[in-house]
Amino acid sequence: MIAKTKASPHVKDRGFDPARALDPRRALVPAVVKVNETRVRKGFWPKIVSTAAKIPFASDAVAVWYCAKDPATPSSAKGLMLAALAYFVMPADAIPDVLAVVGFTDDAAVFAALLAVVGRHLKPQHRAEAKAFLERQRQASDEG
Repeated sequence: MIAKTKASPHVKDRGFDPARALDPRRALVPAVVKVNETRVRKGFWPKIVSTAAKIPFASDAVAVWYCAKDPATPSSAKGLMLAALAYFVMPADAIPDVLAVVGFTDDAAVFAALLAVVGRHLKPQHRAEAKAFLERQRQASDEG
């Protein structure tokens, strides 16, 4: 006897296609960029403040945020940056962030891939702003 699965009516018959989900061309669709920008605007700072001490790529994440907000950054690079930042702030991802140590490995992989593709757009000023922010966070947590 084969059990019949009860899929949600919103699930497509094709199943999950990781190649399509990670297709960088989709990250540049204006509607997707707008959704990602909204997610990042609402969720980035609360998440980075709560996790900065736990993740080794915090400096890269903050530098990417500053770069994405820089008017001199090309829109194609911004779209990919916003996609990576949106993935970071999304509560549900490939490996749940609540899992100690391994929870952020998928996020780290996304940032590593992002930096390989658009890392040349990160300027020393973006990295300096990120370093200054993280230092202020460290000082605030030491005082509190």
